[in-house]
Amino acid sequence: MGMSEFYGVGDDEESVLTIHEALDRGVNFLDTADMYGPFKNEELVARAIKNRRDEVVLATKFGNQRGEDGSFIGINGSPEYVLKACDDSLRRLGVNHIDLYYQHRVDRSVPIEETWGAMHSLVEAGKVRYLGISEASSATIERAHAVHPVTALQSEYSLWSRDPEDGVLETCRRLGIGFVAYSPLGRGFLTSESSKLGGAERDYRKSQPRFSGEAFEHNLQLVENLERIASEKGVSTAQLALSWVLAQGNDIVPIPGTKRRTWLRDNIAASSMVLTEDEISAIEAAVPRQAVLGDRYHAQGMTTING
Repeated sequence: MGMSEFYGVGDDEESVLTIHEALDRGVNFLDTADMYGPFKNEELVARAIKNRRDEVVLATKFGNQRGEDGSFIGINGSPEYVLKACDDSLRRLGVNHIDLYYQHRVDRSVPIEETWGAMHSLVEAGKVRYLGISEASSATIERAHAVHPVTALQSEYSLWSRDPEDGVLETCRRLGIGFVAYSPLGRGFLTSESSKLGGAERDYRKSQPRFSGEAFEHNLQLVENLERIASEKGVSTAQLALSWVLAQGNDIVPIPGTKRRTWLRDNIAASSMVLTEDEISAIEAAVPRQAVLGDRYHAQGMTTING
């Protein structure tokens, strides 16, 4: 996402090099969405994986409908839109199938059974291999799963966003659904760069509650707690935060986004870290769930989650 929008001005050349290095280092799961850019990120990924399609597990999403001018039209889960969005993504990605196709947000005006009926037809047509859903409630996951097996749930999960622990993770484990943790670094906040975030041109983070005013200053103190533990362990703050997510279960796959090769290497190194139970307890004490100040999104954005 950050390569094409939301986190400041991107650099397509560096982004392609970052994806290439990720593939060279054995990273094979790439996650995008039609709304990133909008549309530009799928085209960027297509450029990066050209002639390397067989190396990639490719995931994209539909549901956050945007106009060509970048405007946000709304959440759309209508069957007709599902089919069109998939064809558009296939064209932009330059592939004949999508490995994992997500419903990006739940359209509360359309029964989930209708949306997933259309998604099921995409699997039958060979355009999609597996289906996923994002930011859905346990009840919605159950209903979607009854129409077609849900392979993965993608929701925000990190030291400062632990909502999935309130039943959704249990639902996924009971049904055999993998959990893909997006923003496992708190949109970059759980890193040594946290104090600098949100100031760049076209960086939307400063408009979000956790990155604004009193909440920003309060949350920086939590990151400082994390930095002390990371320093004692001889790792980066980001690596410590990522390793915590990885320690929550083998069924949890964090997808840290980055626009630069430097941070890619730092993130990859976290996969070889092993935390002791005492270290996990110390990390959770440094960033207590109840101590995080501010919502994940602004008021309108909060209405689109837990659908």
